[in-house]
Amino acid sequence: MTTVPVYRWRLAPEGLATRRQLRALGLRPGGQEVAAQMERPRRRRGPLVAYLYRVELAKPVRPMTSRKWGALALAMLARRTCPVCSVTYDYCLPTSLGMCLTCNDSQGRD
Repeated sequence: MTTVPVYRWRLAPEGLATRRQLRALGLRPGGQEVAAQMERPRRRRGPLVAYLYRVELAKPVRPMTSRKWGALALAMLARRTCPVCSVTYDYCLPTSLGMCLTCNDSQGRD
């Protein structure tokens, strides 16, 4: 196991990026190993750690296929449909309730 260099938060050299930064550039790590990590100290717990990847070795993000788009649409439809009354709303229902607000109020739950 090789050790990776550790940098302080926001002090990493150019050419390294986190997964989110790569995604914003339309890239993905593409199977490469972690090149370095950044640590942000915290007072009461261990430091926050962000893994860094080399931008020049990153690959383009794979495009969404029509089947993936369809699966995502069905998943979002399920999140917007109340399982009790079967009404589809314009927003995602709260997972803490497991039903729409109307059904929750009529059943007397909190």
